[in-house]
Amino acid sequence: MKQLKNDNIVIFDGICNLCNSSVQFIIKNDTKERFLFASLQSDVAKDILLQFPSKKNKINSILLIENGNIYEKSTAVLKIAKHLKQPINILYYFIIIPKSIRNIVYNYIANNRYKWYGKSENCIIPTPELKNRFL
Repeated sequence: MKQLKNDNIVIFDGICNLCNSSVQFIIKNDTKERFLFASLQSDVAKDILLQFPSKKNKINSILLIENGNIYEKSTAVLKIAKHLKQPINILYYFIIIPKSIRNIVYNYIANNRYKWYGKSENCIIPTPELKNRFL
């Protein structure tokens, strides 16, 4: 089982076109290569999530594992943004908005993502240069 003490892992829906585009965006703007990635459908992600029993079978959003803690939905998105290059990192300040309000917007987008952006048959396949960023 992968130990998560110092890793920052983004777990995403690998068949969602919006999610795949978001991963590409994160990679492009993560100049310090802080994040690793795992598709929600992968065995690696399933193994990692065993360490968070409260999340079992309730996952329908992006997840961020940071310093051994797990974040989901809008909180995960904003914590990821915090570590991206400027001016994207300014988005983190939306964290002051109560989570219940932020997640209304997040849930609306998440619930319509397949309809608006579509699905792929397969998970993203990283290029050889990016292979070390995917678990």
